Amino acid sequence: MGHHHHHGHSHGHHHGHGHHHSGNKKALFLSFLLIAGFMVVEVIGGFLTNSLALLSDAGHMLSDAAALGLSFFALKLGEKQGSKSKTFGYKRFEIIAAALNGITLILISAYIFYEAIHRFFEPQEVQSMGMVTISTIGLIVNIVAAWILMKGDKDDNLNVRSAFLHVLGDLLGSVGAIVAGLLILLFGWTIADPIASVIVAVLIIISGWRVTKDSFHVLMEGTPEQVEIEKVKTALTNLPGVCDVHDLHVWTITSGYPVLSCHVVISDADHDEVLHEAQKLLHDDFSIEHSTIQVERKESGCPSPHGTCN
Repeated sequence: MGHHHHHGHSHGHHHGHGHHHSGNKKALFLSFLLIAGFMVVEVIGGFLTNSLALLSDAGHMLSDAAALGLSFFALKLGEKQGSKSKTFGYKRFEIIAAALNGITLILISAYIFYEAIHRFFEPQEVQSMGMVTISTIGLIVNIVAAWILMKGDKDDNLNVRSAFLHVLGDLLGSVGAIVAGLLILLFGWTIADPIASVIVAVLIIISGWRVTKDSFHVLMEGTPEQVEIEKVKTALTNLPGVCDVHDLHVWTITSGYPVLSCHVVISDADHDEVLHEAQKLLHDDFSIEHSTIQVERKESGCPSPHGTCN
């Protein structure tokens, strides 16, 4: 990313940066422990109090813990450089884990929907006092986790930001469970429990679906959303000395890490210069950090659509 501070003061700067990074890691790890720990409490509580809203909140917390764990893991693995057998480092692992995470979320919410439909027809007794107590503690846990992540730098790091948004979603789940518990406690509306759980299940299935869709797109080597192939092709073809661009492929190693490969046919331009220009263009205009370009020379001038080479 930052290739420009490599002058005299680069040492001090990098030192600071490393510290920052470990701050992120600590924030992610702490909130992961908090949320994963409380999730266990909530699952047990959900079964003991017979509250579906608590179980669904625990399901949301699972999605949360998974997201936090992944982000933390991604930061940690990002430090491990690529080995000879895994040349892209462990960046791929993130995506596979995200896919599994997404599928799990969809299954959890399916279970909650199934259970809730039963409860709409045959309302079940719920121990509302225990439900309110547990979900209130859950709310506090989430507020603490959100606060920890706020102190990390959620503006700077995509991982931390998505974790923060997850925790906010979780907060709403706890609020839903508290409200449902109070309604049952005060008015005996047992129906509030499945209603609250369905609302949370919808939240879970949305994030599960999004995660799954995005990770599958990456795993199937789909073209990254932010890169428009035609534009890239046109831009490369318009470089001075370039006649033709073919075998152009763009795919993603892990989210936000696009990779490109192509063949470029040149007439009489300087091989290295074209290569350099092309990589600069891809980096500056399309933010593709990693490109592999094979440059071929056309012997007999250029069969280019423009008649001659620029």
